[in-house]
Amino acid sequence: MLDTFKKATPEALAAIRDEMKVRCTTEVFLLFALGSQFDHLIFQALAKLGVYGLVADPAKVTAADVELLKPIGIILSGGPASVHSEPPPFDSKIFDLSIPVLGICLGFQMWARHIGLTVQSGSRQFGVHTATVNNVSPLFANCLHIEQVLQSHGDEISTDIDRFKTLAVCGNSVAAGHERNLWGVQFHPEVTETKCGQTIFENFCFRICNAEDRFPAPDIAKQKIEKLRSEIGDKKVLLALSGGSDSSTVAYLLKAATRGKEQLRGVYIRGIDRPDDEEFVHKYFGDQNWIDLVIVDATDRFLAVLAGKTGMREKRLAMREVYKPVLEEQVRAFGAEFIAQGTLYTDISESGGGHDSGARKANIKIHHNTNLGFAFPELMPLSDCVKDGGRDIGREIGVPEELLVRHPFPGPGLVVRIEGEITPEKLAMARQLDGIYIEELRRAGLYEKVWQAGVVVTRSEHTYTAGDDAGTGSVICFWAVWSVNGFTAQAADLPFDFRKNLARRFGNEVHGIGAVVYRDSDKPRSTIEWG
Repeated sequence: MLDTFKKATPEALAAIRDEMKVRCTTEVFLLFALGSQFDHLIFQALAKLGVYGLVADPAKVTAADVELLKPIGIILSGGPASVHSEPPPFDSKIFDLSIPVLGICLGFQMWARHIGLTVQSGSRQFGVHTATVNNVSPLFANCLHIEQVLQSHGDEISTDIDRFKTLAVCGNSVAAGHERNLWGVQFHPEVTETKCGQTIFENFCFRICNAEDRFPAPDIAKQKIEKLRSEIGDKKVLLALSGGSDSSTVAYLLKAATRGKEQLRGVYIRGIDRPDDEEFVHKYFGDQNWIDLVIVDATDRFLAVLAGKTGMREKRLAMREVYKPVLEEQVRAFGAEFIAQGTLYTDISESGGGHDSGARKANIKIHHNTNLGFAFPELMPLSDCVKDGGRDIGREIGVPEELLVRHPFPGPGLVVRIEGEITPEKLAMARQLDGIYIEELRRAGLYEKVWQAGVVVTRSEHTYTAGDDAGTGSVICFWAVWSVNGFTAQAADLPFDFRKNLARRFGNEVHGIGAVVYRDSDKPRSTIEWG
């Protein structure tokens, strides 16, 4: 199977034909990955429709390659580049091949500029907006006249060519358009905030490109287990086990692929974790006959490497100086030959990785579990999944629901929920605050209604009064979001009485607090975690 189409060599074309035979289809769609953080969601949208989508490298694939492959449709993702200052590598002759093209955000701007439209810096649009759409157009068939869409761009497209047809607007800006074989949307149909997104992909594939074949969804969990069993054989595996949904799902995949605790060890690293993480690990993975559990207390090692570090990026990098060697020490102690992690595609994408493509991709943040350069081969069976896709696999193989519904927690842990230097006192404060927050969310029946929640100890100070005394203390910011996959998120509208009660508990029970605030930012613009 070919992962990325780079050149129409005989070998590549033969591999694609073999994949088509498996899928019983003669149809293929090309997805040019231009560096968007959401490009894998486009790939997943095509998979949900049952069509064969193949990622293409915009830096290497030419119009001649496309002509040899003969795709029935082409999709261009968004990306961090600009058509003005750094147009991404792409053979614009592809637009002239009469093959239907769907350009998303940057992809739309690229073909718009190619046909002579003006693309210029305009009103920056980030977050959820309301679009008025022409739902008579085949691209918007079965959509509403007014749709909620997610925008994430700073350039806008003019309408200064007569043959260009505007299909949707957001305010005074073009939100979608059509010219000949070229279709485009300025918003992102691949994210859940765009309510009609999957319908748009279905319309493009089946109404515009006239696709006829739908491949039945495979038993993904079974495929992953068989692949792991083939890779591992009789060798030992060490699993980085956090007690969250991702590593728990990988644990259960490995349970099915290995023969017991003599072959599988899980390592939990204590130090920058949540108050109840270790409790969950002991509850579900301690005293089991299929996994050997080891707890490593690395608190002092984390504090040592984090001393003097104040920036979020340098703290993320510093904690890896403990995470990596601890795992490698445990691999050697167990005599294992593989390190397994619950790494998601989200982690890889935000760290600047993803589909193999010559387009630039933004490095949003360094994740603890990517590009570590282990001395041992890695197993990352969820690296092609986003959060809820991994949870679906977990449910299929019997991972306890209590593990699957746990809120995501960053690999660097409380390190990114403390501004400035990490001290034992700040670490204890952050852990106590997190415990109170989660306890109150559960008590109010809100824990499973929000996707993720957290508390940040900021560097800001605020004057406080206590009886007849006064002083200054840290400003504490708590937040909660609704999301599906972590690529995008909406600030959760927590009840005011809940927030007041929480602020009261924080102030009464945690020493050193001057004020409590709530964050209302969505993603984009903000990331979910503070840093």
